[in-house]
Amino acid sequence: MGSLGIDGLVSGLDTTSLINQLMQVESAPQSLLKTKQTQTTSFVTALQALNTKVASLGEAATKAATASSWQVTKATSSATSVTATTTAGATPSSLSFTVDAVAASQVSLVSYDDLVAGLGGATTLTLRRPDGSTTEVAVGSSAADLASAISGSGANVTATVVTAGGQTRLQLTGAETGAGKAFELVAGPAAASAGKPALATTTLRAAGDAAITLWSGTGAALPVTSSTNTFDGVLSGVSITVSAVESKPVTLDVARDTDAAKSLASGLVSQVGLVLSEIASRSGSTTTTGDDGRSVVTGGIFSGSAATRELTQRLQQAASYPVDGVSPSTVGIVIGRDGTFSFDEKAFSVALAADPAQVQKIVAGVAQRVADVADGASDSVDGSLTLQIAGQQTLVKDLGSQIDNWDVRLELRRASLQATYSALEVTLSGLKSQSSWLAGQLSSLPTSS
Repeated sequence: MGSLGIDGLVSGLDTTSLINQLMQVESAPQSLLKTKQTQTTSFVTALQALNTKVASLGEAATKAATASSWQVTKATSSATSVTATTTAGATPSSLSFTVDAVAASQVSLVSYDDLVAGLGGATTLTLRRPDGSTTEVAVGSSAADLASAISGSGANVTATVVTAGGQTRLQLTGAETGAGKAFELVAGPAAASAGKPALATTTLRAAGDAAITLWSGTGAALPVTSSTNTFDGVLSGVSITVSAVESKPVTLDVARDTDAAKSLASGLVSQVGLVLSEIASRSGSTTTTGDDGRSVVTGGIFSGSAATRELTQRLQQAASYPVDGVSPSTVGIVIGRDGTFSFDEKAFSVALAADPAQVQKIVAGVAQRVADVADGASDSVDGSLTLQIAGQQTLVKDLGSQIDNWDVRLELRRASLQATYSALEVTLSGLKSQSSWLAGQLSSLPTSS
């Protein structure tokens, strides 16, 4: 709110400056409150950022502590045309087979004029599948009408009108692969299509299943077919996809995915390091030079936080203490003298090759302890960081209320000072008028010799 200018009407005093200086002194407590509110808000923001990182650490640690996360396998094929993906149910194994055929969808061609003649005046056409299922479409009055009706019938067949060489043909393309997705055209409605002969068409590509032969060339050879190019269930937890015929046997190997296991351990160490680094970077002191030339040491925003100090200690203990008497450093989880963690990839790889179960046990044990610490700090209801954030946010709100109250108080004080100085000017004006009147009276008195 702007102040009313009443400067020196009679007294000649710079009353606006005087009032502003007095108000600066009066508002000192409010300035302290504003400073504290700003600092507390910054503290809340820093805690929230830390809490997000701790929550991410908890997720990574929980994953590394879960047994199924370690049952990760990877499939490799001796042929580029054969690929495979694995799930948690896959176990290390090897399988050989030939690829005898890949799945195909049907493509047929029919002359529109021949088709109309074959319909014999029927106004409907039926697409019939090998299993007896049917789809009925309206013939319409043109090749375009019939093509549109077939494509929009829901039979998963696309019809295209091709005009060339003085003839109009329909190219019919099935959208689905597999022998069971073949189709033929029958004149008349679907209800009367059973047993009726199919209309003549030219097959450009026959619908067919993908086929592989397990253990080809041996007495145990076993053919397997699939309506798609993917074979599920041949190996437990493995999905095999083929894209070309392979007459020579293809070898598919399923082995433990060491890269995935390494990622679990290194990811855990990385997330722990990220949290500890966040706390350390916000806890360190900075030194500056004051106006008087002296050094001023300022603590970091977390330097006075007991909660972050405790979190650091608990994480360091959780990630470094032995698991069943075995140090985590034996599997590559190394703590330095400064309390920071690093991942020794070579040590992990050597340990994993020697005893995968032991590596899993140690890393999972460390991960579970870290997850417990992280969850205890970041839990959305009663986590230590969550509760501290809530408390500091309440403090920010309370400081805001106090600052607002001071705004009212200071406005009243300014109004009081302005009234006081206005009254002073009025009083001085009255005194000046009286002085002038007295001077006039005195000057009008007769003089005596």
